[in-house]
Amino acid sequence: MATRQNALMAAVVTLLGATLGGLLLWRQPTLRTQKKKKKAASSSGSDREPVVVEPVESETQLTPSQSLGLLLPVSLPPADQVLAVQPVMVNSEEDWEQLWPSLQKELSVYPVLGLDCEWVSVKGKTSAVSLLQMASYSGLCVLVRLQLFRASQQDIPLSLKEVLRDPHVLKVGVGCYEDGKRLTRDYGLALGCTVDLRYLALRQRKVVLNNGMSLKSLAANLLNVSLDKSLELRCSNWEADQLTQEQMTYAARDAQVSIALFFYLLGLHSDTTPSPDSRSGYTQLANRCQGLVDTPFRERGGGEGEDGGKNLDGERRRKSRKLQQSTTESPETGDQEVPDPRRNKRKPLGVGYSARKSPLYDNCFLHAPDGQPLCTCDKKKAQWYLDKGIGVLQSDEPFIVRLLFEPSGRPESQQDYYLTAKENLCVVCGKNDSYIRKNIVPHEYRRHFPTEMKDHNSHDILLLCTSCHAASNVHDGFLKQQLADEHGAPQGCEEGVHLLEDSDRRRVRSAARALLTVGDGLPGARRDELQKIIRCFFNDTDVELTPETLQRAASLETRIFNESYVPHGLKVVQATAEQGLKGLMELEGRWRQHFLSTMTPRYLPPLWSVSHNHNKFLRKYGEHLPVQLN
Repeated sequence: MATRQNALMAAVVTLLGATLGGLLLWRQPTLRTQKKKKKAASSSGSDREPVVVEPVESETQLTPSQSLGLLLPVSLPPADQVLAVQPVMVNSEEDWEQLWPSLQKELSVYPVLGLDCEWVSVKGKTSAVSLLQMASYSGLCVLVRLQLFRASQQDIPLSLKEVLRDPHVLKVGVGCYEDGKRLTRDYGLALGCTVDLRYLALRQRKVVLNNGMSLKSLAANLLNVSLDKSLELRCSNWEADQLTQEQMTYAARDAQVSIALFFYLLGLHSDTTPSPDSRSGYTQLANRCQGLVDTPFRERGGGEGEDGGKNLDGERRRKSRKLQQSTTESPETGDQEVPDPRRNKRKPLGVGYSARKSPLYDNCFLHAPDGQPLCTCDKKKAQWYLDKGIGVLQSDEPFIVRLLFEPSGRPESQQDYYLTAKENLCVVCGKNDSYIRKNIVPHEYRRHFPTEMKDHNSHDILLLCTSCHAASNVHDGFLKQQLADEHGAPQGCEEGVHLLEDSDRRRVRSAARALLTVGDGLPGARRDELQKIIRCFFNDTDVELTPETLQRAASLETRIFNESYVPHGLKVVQATAEQGLKGLMELEGRWRQHFLSTMTPRYLPPLWSVSHNHNKFLRKYGEHLPVQLN
């Protein structure tokens, strides 16, 4: 009996154990799933992945809800508060240096500037930009009187040049791309990272497109701000010794309204939630402007021109013409004068340049037979040594070819410019998607240098992007004029013309053509006078003027070779070469220093130097060596 009870108890215990085990096995996955859900919920509340703001397509309307993905580092002030800030005038480098720290602090919060320019026109001919306006997000507006800098021969501050071309500071406005081209043409200032507000406004086509795209229209329709665009202010004298308070307010408002419009069109307002981290401020703003940076505005139909608010239309344009006709004794001034130079057919500087389609530097290396590095070269040249069987491939990456013969020369040191790898980017601003070769010493001078100073010398050929190349050319023109004045080598004078027009031969040709075409229809006295001119030219007063003779006289070549012709570049080189090798090295160094001073390049190749090779030339030839020019 006891045995049966024990067996029954064992069976019951076994059954209960199996049941409990099954329940535990079923419960485990459920608990694991719940834990995962709790973990996911907690992570979504605290360690959420950053929101990736997708760039808005140019035809997509930006709604306020979309702006929630872009968190602001600091709350934006309302538009009326931005416009209430009084502008600050900059008349000198000292003024700028005092103001720059404040502006720099503002740009560290929002790297964007509202930008505009003013200039003077006299009888339809525009002068250089007189006033540059830049406004930060808070409304701080700087009015830089560029014309005063030029008149007093002051250098434009380096920090001002750098902020204008800084690829990580947006410059926004109506027609700001075209303003940049004017700054380049007039002062050699490169303006980069521009965004035309009209492109951003086109994304709100249902709201603003039907009401115009000028700065005044955008301000009125979007910000409910009325801009004073009276002709008296727009065409006032921006080169006056002292600008009036009305002029300063007018100029500042254009820049302040531009930056307020920029944030509005991005859907960012003063009540948007600030972000504790502003490090990605530029990236977030730039993503919103994808495809619009440094793009000139192209109107899609009739109406306003490229500058929108800067072109007078309809009745205002007719009034402007009348005003110009009635004020011929006084300068016609203003930033919106007609005709606007932005509407002419000449391409702005930097546009139309043919950028390189392939890298300049392949960074291949040539080694001597004993393995000593000799120089860098391009892939084509390195491959030539292999194809000729006078070199062997030492390495694929980097591409190294070891020569099988003794080279004619070796570098004096392993710290040599030609042994360094070089990047394919603009040496001034770092742009790496389009660039052109720049001759630091212009070819019109270098071509006349002795062979020793120009053969196998690529030190003075650097890469610049199209806009920096254009700005550099403007600065080069100033130094060329200085050299022309110093050495009596003017550009464009009679001595600088290869072929001259011979007035005597031209008079004979005109006389013969008149006799052939009119003939007996001429008065007798006039016909005799023309015949005498032709006979004197042929040194025979009795020669018979047959149709063949007249035809020969009518076909005379009037351009003759100018025996005193000396190209500007050759004349400058001849003058400097009178001091021997030392004089030419000074000219070469002057051009190199000129490039450094005017363009302030930040990405020069290692070991690039103003005095490159000069010590070697002095050791080899001596500074007073007579120079045989090419």
